[in-house]
Amino acid sequence: MRTQEQRQWAVQSSKVAMRTKNPIRMIVDKLDMNSVSKDKPLISLSIGDPTVFGNMDTDHSVSQSIARAVDTRRSNGYAHSCGFPHARKAVADKYSLSNHKLNENDVILASGASGALDIVIGAIADEHDNILVPTPGFSLYETLCGNKGIECRFYRLDSEKDWETDIDHMRSLINERTKAIIVNNPSNPCGSVYSPEHLKEIVAVAEEFCIPIIADEIYADMVFEGVKFTFLAEVTDTVPVISIGGLAKRYLVPGWRLGWVVLYDKLNILKDLREGMARLTTVILGPNTLVQAALPDVIHNTPQEFFDNINKQLSEHAKHTVNRVQKINGLSLSAPKGAMYCMVSIDVERFAEHTGGEIRDDITFAQALLKEESVVVLPGQCFRSPNYFRIVFCPSIEKLEEAYDRLESFCNRKLNLNK
Repeated sequence: MRTQEQRQWAVQSSKVAMRTKNPIRMIVDKLDMNSVSKDKPLISLSIGDPTVFGNMDTDHSVSQSIARAVDTRRSNGYAHSCGFPHARKAVADKYSLSNHKLNENDVILASGASGALDIVIGAIADEHDNILVPTPGFSLYETLCGNKGIECRFYRLDSEKDWETDIDHMRSLINERTKAIIVNNPSNPCGSVYSPEHLKEIVAVAEEFCIPIIADEIYADMVFEGVKFTFLAEVTDTVPVISIGGLAKRYLVPGWRLGWVVLYDKLNILKDLREGMARLTTVILGPNTLVQAALPDVIHNTPQEFFDNINKQLSEHAKHTVNRVQKINGLSLSAPKGAMYCMVSIDVERFAEHTGGEIRDDITFAQALLKEESVVVLPGQCFRSPNYFRIVFCPSIEKLEEAYDRLESFCNRKLNLNK
């Protein structure tokens, strides 16, 4: 046995911790926030939190639901790790479909939609298995898979077809270790909304290979004028669909951290997975019990007028964004149909030619825009889509107008169009 003098401290971070990487954080950290122009107030079009801009807030009835839950003093203790049964029943009632009737046993509550994804991914795949993930796509999928040693296989979305899935490419990625297909609809970062016909194409692939679908539907029903949202489970009775949802975006309360897993599984294919997910919920013993207690009231009593007004506001912001940005030299975009984002394509070759290589990709574009115009956008590489950037169009029209004025001035200057 070694003596005290021979012993040394050897405290190291675990492999799981060290392989946990968020692509957004890794890329945004490359942007020099200290280089921001001191002459112009910062405008951020990068934050996927609709509440931070001050012009969107949850309905008063939602806040009152929480206040009532606090006042009862009956929700200060632990709940079942999968969530209060009455809260899960409220979700089941709300999200039952004409072809899928749900009960509370089909629902698991989690700490936000990200927590729901973590539970599902942890239960459905082992180290060295793989899951199909969209690109461009939400970067957290890669984070949640990566820290578990699960391979992400990235299937392409086609910008020429309103970011629909490249079905042939998706099919080509599947092998014997493919455990799930993640479908994000409406899409972050693309703002696309899939038609029932396209969803059926995706379902056909899943059925062909007997692979369940994880449907990230956190932006469900956040669609714009003339657009209809379809839950993926509406188009299939045979393929099991694991739907992810939550309060964060639709109810404008992302900080409340209440999400859910809903299992549409008529044929009971996911019997073992249900047990696995239930076991994983015991790691953190479920989400905030106050929000759980308020959930039935929130779900059933928030007025439809609130949702209609938010969708109308986002639709107006999206139209304004398209009208302005599509006229800016060196940039192009597809009109978003839902959520609160759009992806903008950069003519990188043109910018590189006119700037002597100063702007050569989406990261150098975003850095120069930040430095010269104090406008923050997320480089497309955050979503594995180089030479694009993502815009969040939640800020007020006035704030967006100022940001797009600066963006236009920046592009004209870099392309020598001001002469």
